[in-house]
Amino acid sequence: MTDAWRPAGARELRLGLAGLGSMGRNHLRILSNRPGTRLAAVADPVPDVLAAAIAGSGARGFADPLAMITDGELDGVVIAAPTNAHLPLALAAIECGIPVLVEKPLAGTVEDALRIVRAAAERSVPVQVGHVERFNPAVLELGRLLGAGWLSTVYAIVSRRAGPFPARIRDVGVTIDLATHDVDILSWIAGERPTRVFAELAQRKHADHEDLLFGLLHFPSGATGMLDVNWLTPAKRRQLVVVGEEGMFELDYLTQRLTFTRSDVGHPQMIGGYASTFSGEVAELPVANAEPLGAELDAFIGVIRDGSTPVISAVDGLWAVAVASGLLQAGKEGRPVDLTTLSERLSSK
Repeated sequence: MTDAWRPAGARELRLGLAGLGSMGRNHLRILSNRPGTRLAAVADPVPDVLAAAIAGSGARGFADPLAMITDGELDGVVIAAPTNAHLPLALAAIECGIPVLVEKPLAGTVEDALRIVRAAAERSVPVQVGHVERFNPAVLELGRLLGAGWLSTVYAIVSRRAGPFPARIRDVGVTIDLATHDVDILSWIAGERPTRVFAELAQRKHADHEDLLFGLLHFPSGATGMLDVNWLTPAKRRQLVVVGEEGMFELDYLTQRLTFTRSDVGHPQMIGGYASTFSGEVAELPVANAEPLGAELDAFIGVIRDGSTPVISAVDGLWAVAVASGLLQAGKEGRPVDLTTLSERLSSK
């Protein structure tokens, strides 16, 4: 066990990256060029992939990510390995006193996520969870406008996250892998965590897990959340709608487009001469486009330097896994699942 962790300050940071799959390569691209930092080590068990990363970054290579964590002399580590590797790698980093960014989901089960949360608290080592959508400029602008009172009451939040089947993901289904993004975003928008969930699941292409989720979330304020998450849609879709008393926000994560439609509707309009529709005034809101992953990594670097609380903490990651697990339970048992005691259960274990 190392001495207590302390913020690194302004010196050059030595960073490590565990996992060079699809998401890991995105981290590699950004970490190879971050000011004031050096990508000192990378780890992946696939020799060709590891060799390419070493050649492109000049980092020291490890076939075993645990060896990288213990021998790499690192100031911070990004874990982009498969979900079932998150627990041992995160615990190893925490034990070594190394701040860690764990790609979402924090872990594959509530129990594993809770172990990471507790280890981080006991050792006072920062853990940030890679819910990258929270750094999307359109999401940040939406949060700012909600905070400014554009909607006095939120009625409903609808999220659609759909796309083709990713053959690389074998250890978890779409609920833990993708819907954790959405339960985190919906809870953040609502400003509270759901107390009841229900879901319908389907398994069409995945050999071992569900690849379609329709979920419902009930929040204490009375707001309702709805999720459409699947690996069956032939085109990638990432969309969010927030409906409230004064109108409706519509957001596209991919294009970073954000609009607001006011509730006061005018006269009916005809579509094609036969179908009537009503619509309020629509305003496209300015958003300064930026890469969310870069902002996420900059925030993590800031945590290492100054010891600030991560924007998305290990506890946030735990709740995302817990709510997603509740959705899985609801879908498998065909009944609503009450989450009102979840906070007490998580804190008492």
